[in-house]
Amino acid sequence: MNEHAVSLYKTTETPDEGASVTTLTVVPDPAPTKPIPLWVRSGRAVKTVVAHETTKTVVRAAARHGLYTVNGGRIVARRTWDGKTGARYERMLRAAEAAGNYEVAEEWEERLQRFREARHRRRMDLLHSPVDVAKGVGVGVGMSIGVLVALGVVMAINNHDVTDVITPLAATIEFIGLLIRIVQVVWPYAVVLGPLFALLGMWAVGSKQQAAPAWVMPANVRNGEGEPITPSIVVKALRDLGIPAMRKAITEMGDAGASMLGPIRIAGCGVEVDVTLPSGVSTNEVQQRRRKLAENLTRHEHEVFITIPQAARTVRLWVADSGALDEPIGPSPLVTDESMTADYAKGRAPWGQDLRGDAAALSLYQRHLLITGLSNQGKTVALRSLALWLALDKSVRFLMGDLKGVGDWAMFDGLADTLIQGPTDEHVIQVTEMVEGAVDEMNRRLMAPPGTQFPPLIVLVDEAQVAFMCPLKDEDKRPYGGSKSNSRYFMAVRKIHNQGRAVNVLMWQGTQDPTDQNLPKLVREGAHTRASLALGTESQARMALGDKAVDGGAAPNLLRPGLDRGTLVVASDGIAIPAGQASITVRTHYIDDDGAVAITDRAKALRDGVTTLTVIERGEDRDPLADIASVVGAAERVRTKDVLARLGTLNADAYGGWSFIDLKRVLDSTGAEPYKSDGVMVVSRDRLAAALANRDGDGSASAAG
Repeated sequence: MNEHAVSLYKTTETPDEGASVTTLTVVPDPAPTKPIPLWVRSGRAVKTVVAHETTKTVVRAAARHGLYTVNGGRIVARRTWDGKTGARYERMLRAAEAAGNYEVAEEWEERLQRFREARHRRRMDLLHSPVDVAKGVGVGVGMSIGVLVALGVVMAINNHDVTDVITPLAATIEFIGLLIRIVQVVWPYAVVLGPLFALLGMWAVGSKQQAAPAWVMPANVRNGEGEPITPSIVVKALRDLGIPAMRKAITEMGDAGASMLGPIRIAGCGVEVDVTLPSGVSTNEVQQRRRKLAENLTRHEHEVFITIPQAARTVRLWVADSGALDEPIGPSPLVTDESMTADYAKGRAPWGQDLRGDAAALSLYQRHLLITGLSNQGKTVALRSLALWLALDKSVRFLMGDLKGVGDWAMFDGLADTLIQGPTDEHVIQVTEMVEGAVDEMNRRLMAPPGTQFPPLIVLVDEAQVAFMCPLKDEDKRPYGGSKSNSRYFMAVRKIHNQGRAVNVLMWQGTQDPTDQNLPKLVREGAHTRASLALGTESQARMALGDKAVDGGAAPNLLRPGLDRGTLVVASDGIAIPAGQASITVRTHYIDDDGAVAITDRAKALRDGVTTLTVIERGEDRDPLADIASVVGAAERVRTKDVLARLGTLNADAYGGWSFIDLKRVLDSTGAEPYKSDGVMVVSRDRLAAALANRDGDGSASAAG
């Protein structure tokens, strides 16, 4: 037996006899291994090398650069041929005829005829050019020799040496000989380097045009990212949408679908093209296949926008450059231009950029505003940037309620007349009474004589859904939240929507995740400017922007939560929207808290000083003189009509119905009576302070009931 046959020795003991037994397990010899032939091992090695990714990369690189050179030469040759012949004009002529644009075809035909006539004249001129050149050369040489001899004569006379007569001519001949020797030295190198430079030039042209098949391109290019949008790519993408009528129509078109397309125009960070759909294909069929169309165009879904222009049976495609929408758009002009001011009536707020890269500016004049979207998408920043711009108009007043209460609006303390911050039910009550106070101010303005001009009053509530969903009721069992006819916040907002615009009392609201419960239909439809960030569903998009905008292509539900933060879909007549579209997509500027503080500091410097109320007081006796002093604040003097407006904001129940007579009644005999300054009646801060200091200690100021 072979010594390798024994694979295991095992010793056991017998319990009864105490003897041990050794057991041997015998395993037969394994079958002898047949040696692998050398040619098999070599083949496997070659296969491994060939299949290795590094080898594939090297082969692709070699093929790619070789094809760059070959195809670059073809491109150069074609450009040269186009420049020397009328091929370019003939191609454009055929394309115009295929598109059915016969006026353009006639224009290209005329250009082709002019080119041929000019080429014929040049060829005829060449028949006479050899004789003309010979004559010119003879005359030139003769004149040159004469000039050189004359110069030599002058030199000979000056130097008294007759040999100087031929010195200029000899120097010229010697210089020509030097040039010939230089050419003789350089020529061998030029013969070698010239073709190399020519090949390098062809490679550069081919590389720039990426003139190579897809299989030899790098991975990041083979996947189509960044592929330029051409007519053939657009037609192919439409053909492969899965719409049978579309595919059949394109197949039957003699121009392979070219007549469907308008010109492809550069539009900001992408391109734009109008597509006239064939009979039997509706625009909504294309809209519903946005993702598939984007993938056919080698783009992500968020990089393709489909809108409906005025032309019948037409869709407008905007296709972004790959990755362009993920790049920031830059700082707001409010931050970079410290001299910027605002004009409520005639100006426009610099909000951001549209998809074409043009500045998107919004008019706020007499327009109620609603901004909505999912949480943490930039709603507060977008709303705040509009308020920051408007704050630079010193005539604008603000009543603000922040029902988030994390300090996003804290920089308006000292700028807004009222600033309520907090998320609790008590804060909702405060905000509701603030809005109701604005309704009282609106009613007071409506009672003024026709033609009276009023400063704009912006009533701004951020996180308004908290107010609509508040479950509390007042002592009369009227709910603060909800959307019933006795709901206090809802009815106050509706009243401002109905009549506030006429007297410059405007309602701005920001809210999350719109539903019928947290954003009632009548409230959202009362806003003139409606904007939405990313949303979850199409039904929410319809609530935010309305059916008309969504049916026209607005799709905030297709924005990417988190990635498209700060991107809004806007439906408003206050912003420039391309003709035929119902909405526009705006990428808003981001203004951080530090930038917002700097802007509000500039806005405060434009004003005399504002005392911001952070609590709406109610149900207690008032001290009118002290209240007047508090609303005047740090300003040296304030117009009486502004004092009355601020008192109404301070407490609508006590001062909402006050007139100038009531104000004068309180201030008479106190030493702080209103007086005229620069033609208007004002109240003095210093006189009020003196009146408060000198009045009787028994509290003689009358109370307002």
